[in-house]
Amino acid sequence: MKHILIIGAGRSSAALIAYLSQEGSKKQWQITVTDSVPDIVEAYASKYPNVTATLADIFDAPVGSKLLQPADLVISMLPARLHIHIAMACLELGKPLLTASYIDEAIRKLAPQIADKGLTFLYECGLDPGIDHMSAMQMIDSIHEKGGKIRSFQSFCGGLMAPGSDDNPWQYKFTWNPRNVVLAGRGTVAQYLYKGQYKNIPHHQLFKRTTKIDIPGYGAFEAYPNRDSLHYQGLYGLGEATTILRGTLRRPGFCAAWHTLVQLGLTDDSYQVYHVEQMTYAEFLQTYLPYSEDDVVTNFCQYTGIDILSDTVQKMRWLGLFDDAPIGLAQATPADVVQQLLESKWKADIQDQDMIVMQHQLMYEVDGKEQQTISSLITTGESGLTGMAKTVGYPLGIAAKLVLENSITTKGLLIPTIREIYQPVMKELETLGIRFSDQK
Repeated sequence: MKHILIIGAGRSSAALIAYLSQEGSKKQWQITVTDSVPDIVEAYASKYPNVTATLADIFDAPVGSKLLQPADLVISMLPARLHIHIAMACLELGKPLLTASYIDEAIRKLAPQIADKGLTFLYECGLDPGIDHMSAMQMIDSIHEKGGKIRSFQSFCGGLMAPGSDDNPWQYKFTWNPRNVVLAGRGTVAQYLYKGQYKNIPHHQLFKRTTKIDIPGYGAFEAYPNRDSLHYQGLYGLGEATTILRGTLRRPGFCAAWHTLVQLGLTDDSYQVYHVEQMTYAEFLQTYLPYSEDDVVTNFCQYTGIDILSDTVQKMRWLGLFDDAPIGLAQATPADVVQQLLESKWKADIQDQDMIVMQHQLMYEVDGKEQQTISSLITTGESGLTGMAKTVGYPLGIAAKLVLENSITTKGLLIPTIREIYQPVMKELETLGIRFSDQK
């Protein structure tokens, strides 16, 4: 009997646990799910017959060792900064490890030891990163096999709300970590290649430089550049490409309004706001505007140069930034204040459906002829599983099955850009309703 340990059972773990429970019932696998939040553990305590839910602190050495020792495979769904601790324990105990998070420098330093021990540590096997890697490499390898040369690679992804659930002026609600949304792009420079020219966009200009995207049946989107698109030139074997751009998708108008928040400094997380406990949201906003005896809306419009009837002002008004409601935080950074407001306004209702949108655009030459392929993915939440949970959890679950069945034979620190991984995972994802449609 194989034993799988899943560490962390938050929102993105639901589809993973459901998938492995179903597969495990056919193959006599035992799954242990551990989390430090009682409500989460209780939710899984009797949901699946082959799943044991445990309330535990995995970082308590005796407890962690007791949970890890019997595992044939470990899947970490913890926040990214905590994976290194699990990775070191798995390395010491000789356990394979899977996660959806990016490879960072800490785990990269362990790569030689992972390879020496003959272990499989598979990172970046969720949605983004994950499905983006696998679907892109499937297209890229197919073009290269035809003798094609890729001139332009553009890839976009976003976690949004499905039509009917995007019922606010921003057409957006939280489907993943709110903190990551508030601090998106901060502290970095977006770098990409466009028609042979290298481009650098600092954070304060990031949401002003957008790309328009259209997906048949779902309408218009806009994308702002991700942090480092240039990294993918080597990763994907795109040495001949003159355009390489990856971006995050939002609905039109979102980025212009968010750009205003960034310009005002409201997404800054580097200092505490004095006397925030005494402020209303309108008073908080006024602290970022010049002195004026005008009301906050007039002052905001005059300072930013934004028309009072504009879409951006409508979005700010709907958020409550102009309201006299007390903030109610004892201490906070500007980002804390904005996050609290957004969490109350962008909270998805139980009946809401989220929507995952991904699109790859490739321009290439075959036999001297220019060709284009656009491949798009739309996945919505259903049956108690969000689209985000499905697109993060199913790739991990399928990869876990492949590792346990010895179908993945490559050892070391991996991401799913190799055919041995992406081909079977993408094939099974189609049977689960996660499929791309192509347009020439």
